[in-house]
Amino acid sequence: MEWMTIIKEAVDYIEAHITETITIDDVAGHVHISPFYFHKGFGMLCGYSLMEYVRNRRLSLAGQELTSGNITVTDLAMKYGYDSPDSFSKAFARFHGFTPSAARRGNTLLKIFAPLKLTISLKGGYLMDYRITKKESFTVLCASKKFTYEQAKTDIPAFWQEHQTSANGQSVCGMFGINIDPQMGNETFEYLIADVYHPAADIPEGLETRTIPAFTWAVFPCRGALPDSMQDVNVKIFSEWLPALKEYEFAAGYCVEMYDSPDKYPQGVQDENYYAEIWIPVKKK
Repeated sequence: MEWMTIIKEAVDYIEAHITETITIDDVAGHVHISPFYFHKGFGMLCGYSLMEYVRNRRLSLAGQELTSGNITVTDLAMKYGYDSPDSFSKAFARFHGFTPSAARRGNTLLKIFAPLKLTISLKGGYLMDYRITKKESFTVLCASKKFTYEQAKTDIPAFWQEHQTSANGQSVCGMFGINIDPQMGNETFEYLIADVYHPAADIPEGLETRTIPAFTWAVFPCRGALPDSMQDVNVKIFSEWLPALKEYEFAAGYCVEMYDSPDKYPQGVQDENYYAEIWIPVKKK
C-alpha cells in the first residue's frame, strides 16, 4: 500500500472516531502497517505527529461547537477526551489563543484546523542516491534516553544539547544517533547518542555500551547543512523511495543517523557540503 493511500485511510478512520479514544496502534492497525513506521511516515509527510493532528482536529471542532450551541465546557472536555474542564481549557487557550469563556462571549477569531486533503502530484524522475550494504554487528559507547514519539521532535534536540554541554560530551562526540524500538509498536523508543566503542577504553559514569545487530542496511547520503539536509532525505525515503521499492521492506525497529566530524568543514554542521547518512535495516520481500 502506498503512503498516499495509507494516510487517506488513516485520516478517514480518525474523522470517523474523533470523539473516541484513538491511539497510534489503532490507526496503524487499521491501515495494516507497524506503528513504528506509520508514526515516522505520517510525521515526515504531514509535518506533525499523528496525535498532534488528532488533538488539533478536536480543538478545532470544539471551538465550532462552543460558539454554535449551548454545550458546556465540561461536556466538551468529556466529549473530546480531556480528563477535566481545566485541562481542556488550557489546551483550548494554547490552540485558539483565548479561553473557552472568551470564545463564548464572541468577538474572537477561532482557529480552524481542517482535515487533511490529499492531492495527486507528479514527482520523482530524479536520482536518489542510496546503497544496500551488509554490516556486521557493532558495539557503541553511548548516552541513552527514552522518548515518546509525541515529544521526540523537540526532546531529542534538547537531549543532544544537554549531552554536548556535559562532561560525557567529551567522551562521546556523537558519530551516531540511533533510534531503537525492537517491537516496532511502542509509544516510546530509546535513542542513543553514540560513538564506536573501543574495548580497551574505560566506560565513564553515565555512559553504557550497546550492540547494534548485524543487518542489511539501506544507506542514504545526506549532503548539506543540518537539519534540513537530513529532513529532506527522510521525507523522500517515505514519499518516493519506499513506494517505488520492489525487492526490500523494513526489517527491524532501528534507524541510524551517521554524522561526519564537523571539524572537517569550515562551517561545521551548517556547511553546505556537510555529510551525514541515514541507515534503515531492510530485508528481501
